[in-house]
Amino acid sequence: MEFVQPIRDRKKIDAMKKILRATSMRDFCLFTMGINGGLRISDLLLLTLGHVINERGKVLERISIREQKTGKMKDYPINEVAAKAIREYLADREWESLDEPLFVSRKLRNGVPSPIQRDQAYKIINAAARQVGIMERIGTHTMRKTFGYMAYKEGYSIQKIQQILNHSSERITLRYIGITQDELDDIHIHLNL
Repeated sequence: MEFVQPIRDRKKIDAMKKILRATSMRDFCLFTMGINGGLRISDLLLLTLGHVINERGKVLERISIREQKTGKMKDYPINEVAAKAIREYLADREWESLDEPLFVSRKLRNGVPSPIQRDQAYKIINAAARQVGIMERIGTHTMRKTFGYMAYKEGYSIQKIQQILNHSSERITLRYIGITQDELDDIHIHLNL
């Protein structure tokens, strides 16, 4: 598995969202939820309609899931940007059951809707990143890292971000979101002796 980077430029995030929205509302919603929730891709792809909407189709206030990797419960609010993406995506999507995958594949498995696979999510995110000129290594984990990176840059404490990402130390969180390298690079750039 390659080490991937967060997206560090809000303009490129917005450009990716614009590209994804024009291509597929599902892919736009996937990316928007990925960068606004901090979930691992394995958990994001396992979301069902029932995780995000009620039986009348109204977007819920919170997502509550058990993380696959840790087995821990994760409960967090759906912010307005993500809620809007969900509403837009589901406005034209037909569904019968809240048990259906949120990010449904175009391919049926035994006649049943199934979620898109990790490799398909990778292709979606990578293609949009390349279209906006991002040449760093990008992958599905980029969305989670982008969430952490942008939260840190917005001034949220590393301790809170560590807790959200479920990391064991601040050092791991800083390295994970690419802050350590940014800070080291900053010394080289600005220390002009």
